[in-house]
Amino acid sequence: MSDMTKEERLKLQIAACKVRMGVIESTHGAKAGHPGGSLSAADMFTYLYNKEMRVDPTNPKWEDRDRFVLSKGHTAPGLYSALAYRGFFPVEDLPTLRHIDSYLQGHPNMNTVPGVDMSTGSLGQGVSAAAGMAKAAKYLHKDDVRVYTLLGDGEIEEGEVWEAFLFAAKYKLDNFCVIIDLNGLQIDGPTSEVMPTDPVDAKMRDFGFRTVSIDGHDFAQIEDAFQYFHAQNGAPTAILMHTTKGKGVSYMENQVGWHGKAPNDEEYKIAMDELNAQLAELEAQV
Repeated sequence: MSDMTKEERLKLQIAACKVRMGVIESTHGAKAGHPGGSLSAADMFTYLYNKEMRVDPTNPKWEDRDRFVLSKGHTAPGLYSALAYRGFFPVEDLPTLRHIDSYLQGHPNMNTVPGVDMSTGSLGQGVSAAAGMAKAAKYLHKDDVRVYTLLGDGEIEEGEVWEAFLFAAKYKLDNFCVIIDLNGLQIDGPTSEVMPTDPVDAKMRDFGFRTVSIDGHDFAQIEDAFQYFHAQNGAPTAILMHTTKGKGVSYMENQVGWHGKAPNDEEYKIAMDELNAQLAELEAQV
C-alpha cells in the first residue's frame, strides 16, 4: 500500500492543477484541440513525470531514460503541459499550440518537442511502437528502462491495439506498462454505445496482462498501481484508470462535446477562474 504523505499528495495535486491550466491555456490559444481527454489524464501525466519516470529535462535524449508514448495522441495538450511544467520547455510556449511555425503541433512530434519519445496521432499505433521499445530494451539488456503508454478507451476499439497486447504478452515484457484512460466518452458519444469494450479488466487478463483498476484522480491509488507494476516479473502490466472526462472544469466534466473543442474567451475565463480557485485552496493547505 502507498505510504504517500499528505505533503506529497498536495504537491502532486498542485502540479496537476497547473497541468490543467496549461491544457486550457494551450487549447484556448490554438482555438482548437482536445481538452476533455487531456484533463481526464492530467493526474496521470503529473505522476508519471514528477514521480514515476526516470527522465532528465536537461537531457531529453538520455539513452537510459524511461520512455512514454502517448498513444491517444490527440491529448497532446495534456502531455505538453506536463512536460513544460517539468522543465522540458517554457510554459509560456503552451499557447502557441497548433500555430504556424510553432513546434507544438496538434499531435506529439518527437522531432520538434523536447521530451516526446514517439510521434503519434493515428489511434492504435502508439501502443505498438511502445511495445517495440520495451522489447528493444530487453534485447539490449537495459534492465532499468521502463516503457509506459497511455491509451483512450475509445482507442481500444482499434484492432492493432490487441495485436500489440499479444506481442507484449508473448515476449513477457515486464518492463512495459499499458495505462488505459476509462473516461467513458469518445468523439461520437459514450463508449458503451459506440462500441462496448467491457469487461476491459477480464480482456486484459485474458491477453496475458497483470491488471489493476484504480481511480485515476487518486494519487495514492496511482502510486499503488505503479508499485504493483514494479513487482511484476514475466508479464506486462495494465493499469485501468477510471476518470472523468474534462476533470477540473465544471462545464466540461462528462460532456462529450468537449472531446475536441477549444474554449472561447468567456469559457476560458470561467475555466481559469475555477482552476485558480482550486490552486489557491490547495496552496493554502501547504
